[in-house]
Amino acid sequence: MSVLCLVELDGADPADASLRALTLGRSLGDPSLAAVVFADSAAVPVAALADYGVSDVYVIEPGTLEGYAPQAWARVLAGLAAETGATAVLAAGTDRGNEVLAHLGAITGLPMGANCTLVTPDGGRTHRLVRHRWAGLLLEDAVMEAPIALFTVATDAVSAVSAETSAATQLHVHKPELAEADLVVRAVESPAGAGGASLATARVVVGGGRGVGGADGFTPLEELADLLGGVVGVSRVVTSEGWRPHKQQVGQTGTKITPELYLACGISGAIQHIAGCAGAKHIIAINTDPGAPILAHADYAIIGDLHQVIPALIESLRARRG
Repeated sequence: MSVLCLVELDGADPADASLRALTLGRSLGDPSLAAVVFADSAAVPVAALADYGVSDVYVIEPGTLEGYAPQAWARVLAGLAAETGATAVLAAGTDRGNEVLAHLGAITGLPMGANCTLVTPDGGRTHRLVRHRWAGLLLEDAVMEAPIALFTVATDAVSAVSAETSAATQLHVHKPELAEADLVVRAVESPAGAGGASLATARVVVGGGRGVGGADGFTPLEELADLLGGVVGVSRVVTSEGWRPHKQQVGQTGTKITPELYLACGISGAIQHIAGCAGAKHIIAINTDPGAPILAHADYAIIGDLHQVIPALIESLRARRG
């Protein structure tokens, strides 16, 4: 018996959200914790996965399945679950994790619990779940009755904790049999977009809101994010205005983030936005309004014009690097 965990990569390392999922998976008590990684076998961080108790890594290489194909990924997980006798299949509660596990539920006819904070085996075919509802504003207790538990782990609910001892890890190159129908929807990353941190897994997010002023105002934020090794996120009004794409939206109807640092620039902090950034370890707000709601959630605040503050930060960071 085993627990299977879909592991996403952030560059050369396992994504932080996936490490959190592995931590929860390890607590289920099964003798084997296996990771499923869609990447080149040479790029799989086996040692890092071993530190989190992974005993087996199943790798699906680009030569077998190129790009991101959610239904095909789910088909692979279904096959591996049957092959390994898995009692549970889990993933991080990221856009990809939730989508692939939803497909897996449809393929297997099993229920899927999204954004879980706690999963406890309750004997036989039953698991007790606690999961986020309403973007984490409500916790739901539920019982899942299924031969295989399918669930995703809320990205801000579990701390990533390595195992007390590293596992002796074996790497298996897995070549699944896929039908053409599984590949109808497939996204192939361009070289320019591959390998960078995603909004859900980034350790630093520089957020911009209405106060940025327009699409052109995001150029300094992009430069600052690059200097900090992070990515740009935005509030809902920014996507509504068409200044930036929806995939960069932080919030209840966007992406929930869990970075080490969230720098919120010109964002008022509506409750829907706070629901998306509350998992950040540190929040710094830059705003001209001392009464902006986001200041109540910030660790530090700069009351000032972001068009003056951001260039000063960029200059200071350049000077330190120089």
